[in-house]
Amino acid sequence: MDDSFIIEGGKKLSGEVKLSGAKNAALKMIIASLLFEEKVTLKNIPRIKDVEELFHLIKSLGAKAEFIEDNTLEIDPRSLNKNKVDLLHASKIRVSFMLFAPLLYKFSECFVPNPGGCRIGARPIDRIIEGMKSLGIVIDYNSENGYYQAKLVTRPEGKYCFNKASHTGTELLIMISVFGKGKIILENCAHEPEIDDLINFLNKGGAKIFKDKDTIRINGVKSLSLTEPYRIVTDRNEAITYACMSLSTVGEILIADLKRDSILSFIDKVEKAGGTVSDDQKGLIFRADRGLRSVDIETSPHPGFMTDWQPNWAVLMTQAKGKSVVVERVFENRFSYVKELEKLGAKIRFIDNEISDPEKYYFFNYQEGVKYTQTIEIEGPIKLHGGVLKIADLRAGASLAAAALLANGQSVINGVSILERGYESFVEKVRGLGGEIKKIGV
Repeated sequence: MDDSFIIEGGKKLSGEVKLSGAKNAALKMIIASLLFEEKVTLKNIPRIKDVEELFHLIKSLGAKAEFIEDNTLEIDPRSLNKNKVDLLHASKIRVSFMLFAPLLYKFSECFVPNPGGCRIGARPIDRIIEGMKSLGIVIDYNSENGYYQAKLVTRPEGKYCFNKASHTGTELLIMISVFGKGKIILENCAHEPEIDDLINFLNKGGAKIFKDKDTIRINGVKSLSLTEPYRIVTDRNEAITYACMSLSTVGEILIADLKRDSILSFIDKVEKAGGTVSDDQKGLIFRADRGLRSVDIETSPHPGFMTDWQPNWAVLMTQAKGKSVVVERVFENRFSYVKELEKLGAKIRFIDNEISDPEKYYFFNYQEGVKYTQTIEIEGPIKLHGGVLKIADLRAGASLAAAALLANGQSVINGVSILERGYESFVEKVRGLGGEIKKIGV
C-alpha cells in the first residue's frame, strides 16, 4: 500500500495552481544538453520520476547531472564515456531512444535498446529509424538482445519527410542534424510547443535551426556552447489535468504561467461545454457553473486536441448533460481508464466508428484486419461514488485521481508511482485546491 492514494471526494476544487516545467520539454532538453561542449544549466526542471530515471541513465553513461537548486539542474556531458545504454533503466522511460544523438556524436557508434514508457500503443519506431537512415546513419536491430546498433560514418546530410508527424521523431532528427553537413531539411514535422522550446534552446547554444510551418531547416555547426541558464516552458498537460479537475467539481481555478495559444483547442471545447476561460496577469482562469453541456472531441497532434488530454476530458464529460463522444486517433490503447471509471458508476461504452480511410485518419500504424476500439460514448451527468482503482498509464492515472476527487465517498488508487512519472508535487497541489488526498506510506 506504499504506492497508493486515499482520496475523500465530493469537494469543490478551487484556487491557484503554479505549473511545473513541462515533462515533455525537460526530458528532451536534458538529453540535448549532452550535445554541448561544457556544463549546461536548466531551470524549471520538474522533480518527477521520469527525470530521476533519466538521471540514472545519464550517470550510467559517465555524464553528470544534479539539482543545484529546487528545480535548477546542472548537466556536465564532458565525462560521457560509455556508448551502450543500460537496458533496465531504458525499459522504464521512452525518451531513452533519443540518446542516439549525443552518443553518435561522442563515439560514432552506439547501442540503444527498445524504449520503455507507458503502453498506450505500439508507438512505431520505424518512422524514426527510416528518418535516421535517410540522413546517413547506419542502423540495425538485433532481435536477440533487443538493441539497435547505430553508426555515424559521416556527418549527417540530406532530407526527410515524415509520413505521419512524430513528436519524438522530429526532436531526435533535429538533434542528429545539429552537427550535420550543409543544410538538412525535415518535412511534415510535428508542431508541439515543446519542440519550439527545444529549437530555441539549441539555437541559444549556437545551432542554426529554422522552422517554417511544418518544415524545419538545419544548417550544421561544429559545436554548441551555452553560458547562461535556460528556463524550459511550463507543462500544459499538467494544466489541463487541474483545469478539468476543478471544472468537473464546478470550481474556479487560476493556472499560473499558462499561455492561451498553447491550449487553444482545449479552450474551444471548454467554452462549447459552457465553461469560461479568462485571462489574468498570472495566467488563465477556468470556471464552470452547473449545467455543463456534452461536447465531442477527437484527438490529433498540436494544434489539435492532444491525446494526453482526453482521459481528463472524459471525466469532465461524466458531469455534462447528454452524450459525448471521444475518438482517439493518436494511440491505439488509450482507454485503460474506462473500466476503472465504470467502477465509480460512470456510464461509458465503446462504440463503432466507421472511417472511410482509417490508414490516413489514424496517426498510428493502422493494420487491416486488427480490431481497434478507438471511440467511446459518455453519458452524463452522473453522480460518481468511491471505489478501488488501479493506474495503467500516466495520463489515465491523473484522470482516475480527478474522478476520485469528484466522487462521493472514499477511493483508493493503486499504482500512483506511474502518475508520479509526470506530475510534480501532485498531492500538495491537489490539497492546495481543497482536495482531500494522502499517499500511503509517506
